[in-house]
Amino acid sequence: MSTHSTTEILVGGAVLAAAIAFGVYAGQSTGFSRAASGYELGASFRSLEGVNVGTDVRLAGVKIGSVTGVTLNPETYRADTRFSVAEGVLIPDDSAVIVSSEGLLGGNFVEVMPGGSPFYFEPGDQVADTQGAVSLISLLVKFVAGDGGDG
Repeated sequence: MSTHSTTEILVGGAVLAAAIAFGVYAGQSTGFSRAASGYELGASFRSLEGVNVGTDVRLAGVKIGSVTGVTLNPETYRADTRFSVAEGVLIPDDSAVIVSSEGLLGGNFVEVMPGGSPFYFEPGDQVADTQGAVSLISLLVKFVAGDGGDG
């Protein structure tokens, strides 16, 4: 009887450890857990299609943070966005923030295009130069309709 109990305890412990590991992973991937280090910046986009809380923020293809908040501004009808940047990553204050796509069928992410200014954003600053998501459907409609415009 004691062998049967020991086996049940070991299996139960393994299941519990797997459940805890899954919970931590789910929290990190959905953006519920926030990193203690780093600072936050803001940006306002015309279109934030495919970007949610937890979406990656990348610089030169390297993840430097994630989107921490998205709200609709009722006065400007733009998507006001907050995103975190890892501690030690300094972003020039003339940089642009763009919603980019990972490919034709991939998801979207927020890309920081660094400028050349010797001055850097401070925590809480607002990035003025933004470019929203480009809708693949609208591009296809323009192409099919012949509204490509060669000049």
